[in-house]
Amino acid sequence: MKHKIETECIHITMDNNEHLAVNVPIYQTSTFKFHNADHGAELFAGKGQGYIYTRIGNPTIEALEKAVATLEHGYKGLITSSGMAAETLIFSTFLKSGDHVISSESVYGPTSTLLKNVFSNFGIETTFVDTSSIEEIKKAVKPNTKMIYVETPANPTLVVTDIEEVSKIAKEIGAKFVVDNTFSSPILQQPLTLGADIVLHSMTKFLNGHADVVAGCVIPKTEEDYKALYSTHKHLGGIISPIEAFLILRGIKTLALRMERHCQNAMKIAKFLENHPKVERVFYPGLESHPQHEVAKKQMKGYSAMISFELKGGLEAGKKMMNSVKVCTLAVSLGGVETLIQHPASMTHAGMPKELREQAGITDGLVRLSVGIENVEDLIADLDQAMS
Repeated sequence: MKHKIETECIHITMDNNEHLAVNVPIYQTSTFKFHNADHGAELFAGKGQGYIYTRIGNPTIEALEKAVATLEHGYKGLITSSGMAAETLIFSTFLKSGDHVISSESVYGPTSTLLKNVFSNFGIETTFVDTSSIEEIKKAVKPNTKMIYVETPANPTLVVTDIEEVSKIAKEIGAKFVVDNTFSSPILQQPLTLGADIVLHSMTKFLNGHADVVAGCVIPKTEEDYKALYSTHKHLGGIISPIEAFLILRGIKTLALRMERHCQNAMKIAKFLENHPKVERVFYPGLESHPQHEVAKKQMKGYSAMISFELKGGLEAGKKMMNSVKVCTLAVSLGGVETLIQHPASMTHAGMPKELREQAGITDGLVRLSVGIENVEDLIADLDQAMS
């Protein structure tokens, strides 16, 4: 029987072994014993049932892999030590010297740095474009383009990319199409069903939801891509511990409920900001003023918790607001139950060259807000007093 995603969030996180525990146990062990020498030989040959070593596989981590794959309609998940480790796994698996990547120009700052400063050392070239423009993507295609990498909604400008349209380009040129779905969570958007080949998350954010775990995940659509990724993953070794997997499984139980409250609060705050005299403009896919509102409406079931807005007064106005909030927490990251506020130009995107940053719409006065699940009236009052 097929269940709605709100039900799946609860039941995919239960234990399905012979003990029938309501919660998946924490298998806090580095290694596993074999029944006998033949059993050990079978497992190392990839045959038989059992586990060898937690870097290669662990029951608690495997339960989380199955859960995220179920939510994203993928073949199977791979859990990594961070969102950046998830990106590194994908790039290391599918790119080689001489390959070309097309990436969203508005991406998480360290993603830009990873492609520009690290993978460029291995002969991999990246072109950053506005992926909300299908024409810009088409113009960026080269004979050696092997991957299109998209964040949608993008960090921190909330630019929305049409996943179905980009998937057509990727298929036409034979490139892997990768979507970072962190800002939406699988509750609001499922890129694999829209044509993406691989989806990734920083599970530190909405999937865990409680600002107490750093982790990432990669979910491929096909068995073939899973096997390629797994082969790289077990040798790179960027895994999490079983207790962290347990905490994320616990977080997923309330994911649908949290996302509903996140979306409700964010919409009210976005409308408040749009009418505030100290705000130049607001970027939120749920507003009709957003340039890609219709695309967001087509491919998302809700508009998430992320809002960016540009203050009148630029850098100084942004810093003054950061120093004046009382309910919102001044901190990087996002997707937790608490509301976080930060200033991208001096924090998450400080590593991006200013020219590239401004080209991507990350101005000095841009403020990024991750709306939590507090009482929305308290949040609006806090933002109002901070801007005043």
